[in-house]
Amino acid sequence: MQDSADRLDFAPPPQPAAARAFVLAILAHLLLMLALTWGINWNRESENVAAEAELWSSAPQQAAPNVVQAPPLPTPTPAPPPPPPPPVAKVAPPPAPPVAIGPDIALEREKKRRELAADRRQEELEQRKKLDARKKQEELKHQQLAAAATQQKAAAEEEERKKKKAEELVKAKAKARQDESRLEAQRKENLEKMMRSAAGTGPKDSAGAAARSSGPSASYAGRIAARIKPNIVFSDIVSGNPAAVVQIRVAPDGTIVGRKLQEPSGVKSWDDAVLRAIDRTETLPRDTDGRVVPEFLIRFRPND
Repeated sequence: MQDSADRLDFAPPPQPAAARAFVLAILAHLLLMLALTWGINWNRESENVAAEAELWSSAPQQAAPNVVQAPPLPTPTPAPPPPPPPPVAKVAPPPAPPVAIGPDIALEREKKRRELAADRRQEELEQRKKLDARKKQEELKHQQLAAAATQQKAAAEEEERKKKKAEELVKAKAKARQDESRLEAQRKENLEKMMRSAAGTGPKDSAGAAARSSGPSASYAGRIAARIKPNIVFSDIVSGNPAAVVQIRVAPDGTIVGRKLQEPSGVKSWDDAVLRAIDRTETLPRDTDGRVVPEFLIRFRPND
């Protein structure tokens, strides 16, 4: 214990505020490092900065010519008179500097150039519009000419068709008149034959072979009427006993190939009923000699 006390007595006294000094030293070092870092960054940024300046003069100016000063005169001496001064050298004026184009002049020129370009584009656009309009007019004209030609052709074809139709109609009418005349003559002939066969043309004591051999038999008309009448369907009540005369055309085998109302009875329903009955009959019987009359007239009455 005594030794420990002796050592403490001879030890140096403790330094006051040692911790505070240590903290201040660390702060100082940190501030120094921050200052160095900021200085380095500032130098780098300043190195990258580029400056550009352009000097404009409001009006061109010329420099004044250099003035050649004469050499100083020598002091007066009794020596001989001084030599005459040398001639002054003529200095040529400097060449005029090129006239600088101001920003206003450049802007004015650029504006004029743009206006000229715009005018040129406008002229080209108008020219293109005129060409397009002319092209459309030509196409429309061609279409109108083509339409007119088509209409003219159609009109000519229609006229030709009408002409042909009229000619065919005239021919058909002429043929119909010829057929009608032929049928009328044949009808009259057949009617005469039937009348002769029904009444007889020879004397009373004659056998009548010639009369009956050239026409139908006396009972043939009744046989035809007996074949057609059962097919007549008629229930109307009519006054009187009107007669409907029908012309019938027959094929060699007895098939009815045509019928025509030659003399109407005045009662349309009776006429239609007779024609329908003939259509239902379709075929007619042969005569006693095995022949059929190709065309004849037959009369039908509702009250017979």
